[in-house]
Amino acid sequence: MLKFLARRLGLALGILFVLSILMYLLLDVALDPLDDLRTNPSPNRPVMIANRVAMLELDQPVWVRYLHWLGRFVQGNFGMAWRSGQPVNAILSTAIPTSIQLVFASTVIAILLGVTIGVVSALRQYTAFDYAITFVSFLMYSLPIFWVAVLLKQFLAIGLNDYINEPTINWMIVGGVALVSGLFWVGAIGGEPRKKLMVFVCAFAATFGVLAYALLSGWVQHPSIGIIGVSLMALATAFVVSVLFAGLNNRRALGAALTAAVVGIGAWYGCQWLFFYVEMSMLWMLGLLVLAIAVGALIGWLWGGPDRAVSMRGAVIVSIVVSVLVFIDRVFQGWQQYSQMGTIRGRPIATIGAETPGLGGDFWITQLDRFTHLLLPTIALVLISFATYTRYQRGAMLEVMNQDYIRTARSKGLPERLVIVRHALRNALMPLASIVPVDFIAMIGGAVITETIFSWAGMGRMFVTSLAQSEVDPIMVYVMITGGLAMVANLIADFLYAVIDPRIRVDA
Repeated sequence: MLKFLARRLGLALGILFVLSILMYLLLDVALDPLDDLRTNPSPNRPVMIANRVAMLELDQPVWVRYLHWLGRFVQGNFGMAWRSGQPVNAILSTAIPTSIQLVFASTVIAILLGVTIGVVSALRQYTAFDYAITFVSFLMYSLPIFWVAVLLKQFLAIGLNDYINEPTINWMIVGGVALVSGLFWVGAIGGEPRKKLMVFVCAFAATFGVLAYALLSGWVQHPSIGIIGVSLMALATAFVVSVLFAGLNNRRALGAALTAAVVGIGAWYGCQWLFFYVEMSMLWMLGLLVLAIAVGALIGWLWGGPDRAVSMRGAVIVSIVVSVLVFIDRVFQGWQQYSQMGTIRGRPIATIGAETPGLGGDFWITQLDRFTHLLLPTIALVLISFATYTRYQRGAMLEVMNQDYIRTARSKGLPERLVIVRHALRNALMPLASIVPVDFIAMIGGAVITETIFSWAGMGRMFVTSLAQSEVDPIMVYVMITGGLAMVANLIADFLYAVIDPRIRVDA
């Protein structure tokens, strides 16, 4: 293991060194820091040019400037953005968290949706559902992100803000969404015609009823979850997790999941007191999440069962979901106060920026403001990246389902759920192990186009701005960070291969 890590680390450092040399030479050829001064009509233009040449050391050979930059970089001094006079270290301290905040949620959501729908599409191969998912995936994959962003701004942000101020219900749209929901669940579940009809009617009625309630009750103007919503979703999560990972025959796993849900529902009351009397922060939120995971693991361990790990896994997943629901519920409790603030003026869905300037408010108002600014770019990134994960997972699942060991598992009489979840899905995740770590690490590099369109001051926008202003130091830091993290992602992928498939050894 140590030899493997040492070999990969040495190779990574060598590649980064060569990359830094090539990029510095290319930037020296491509960028012209004196471009704006060459056409300057000022009479002291020669003096200005001489001062800038001296400041940027342009009178030195390129290899000397590179060695000076490399020496500063190794010492942790990333240089200066000379046009603004800001140290690159200070810019990175805000750009990196902004990019992570923007891309993290969209990456997680896209992976979960893509894997789930990809598996279902593979199990329903050559059905209308499979063809529809394939068409939608290719459509989403081909859409340019800037066009999607403009449509979201127009029809979601502006349209939803207009609706909040002047509610008018379009029942045709409600019926259309309910119809699509019914067809989706019919294709996903499948079965005999009678079963399909029942699924369609139930899904259509449920979707239509939920949308009608949300519109008629004013939920859209004043969204909330409440203890009833938290309870229903917690119990539903416990049931779904038990069905997928343990089966209803495993009573202990089901009991562990339901116990975790009940404990989470009870914790909702305690959290309301805690949130009221204690000033919250993200450190508090992380601590409470860790506590919830520990409690869920303890519940699963106490319930035990044929496979104690299954009970613990289900209880932990339920605990995480309930914790997120409690957090979102508390954030939504400040919606009315947030909407009535003078800087918001009744139009809470933001179209640009990462936060509202001069907003004020406590921790919960700040989190709500971040959520409203994250909504549009997150949806845009999910729509684009969702298609990639769906196609990868569908292809991998189809290949695995045709393997001999799957037929053997079925011939032994194992339940179909067990064959898919325990035997097929794990091996079908192998291709995703190559791209998911890279996508997670790439969020440090930011989403260049998305950050530019939505005016997020992240890593991507820093790169574009520095490139336009011929600032070498920020560009080199961006290249080195993203290049280094890409190599880290490949190393993580190697370890994920070993976790998913025990036959693989990283020190082989």
